[in-house]
Amino acid sequence: MTIPQIDVRKVTLSYGSFVVMNDVSFTLERGKILVIMGGSGCGKSTLLKNMIGLREPSSGEVFYNGVSFTKANYESRMTMLRSFGVLYQNGALWSSMTLAENVALSLEQYTMLNDREIAEVVALKLALVGLKGFEDYYPAEISGGMRKRAGLARAMALDPQVLFFDEPSAGLDPLTSKRLDDLILRLRDSLGATFVVVTHELASIFAIADDALYLDASTRTVSARGNPHDLLKNPPNDNVREFLTRGGEGH
Repeated sequence: MTIPQIDVRKVTLSYGSFVVMNDVSFTLERGKILVIMGGSGCGKSTLLKNMIGLREPSSGEVFYNGVSFTKANYESRMTMLRSFGVLYQNGALWSSMTLAENVALSLEQYTMLNDREIAEVVALKLALVGLKGFEDYYPAEISGGMRKRAGLARAMALDPQVLFFDEPSAGLDPLTSKRLDDLILRLRDSLGATFVVVTHELASIFAIADDALYLDASTRTVSARGNPHDLLKNPPNDNVREFLTRGGEGH
């Protein structure tokens, strides 16, 4: 039996006594793109934070390759974290550093590479996201879409097994958003990495997702799981149907 790369078991998300989402369980195989979708306030970003250790679940566990991340000791968790890459909503680049310096930071901290080797890796990662020649630019000197791509290059610096994206299309125009979706698909195909993407953007959901979870704020549960095209054809409940057809969009 193949062990899933990600295994979330009966995780409950809460803030104090307020329960955001109950009993979240799912598995994800290596090389797949999972979209976590739902309306505002349903707990999408909270679930992502629980999966990468920025918050602890009230109950339940998260496993990677069969090993509990939730119950791991500090050293084990740090080792596991180095196999993750995270792209935050705003890119979260250091404004006082060039793009090259941003991407190089984790390589300087966590590898034994020398300066020349780090520069080569940085150049490769920036080229992968279409930013060759922008190594010496500062975040304020480039567009929002380019900042997202630079954030992606930084997230890929340590060749992660799993990439987590929190609303990657937020603040982007439709064309730039589509280019980012296309880039995600290319990277999945070329790197074989697994992606977990939080988004409410329909175009992105239908373009990139192999699989999707719908977090239902009204029931505080995962009320749907599957390929979004299949969920659109056979919605399991009214909330999913309304979410996937809002704005009259059909895919």
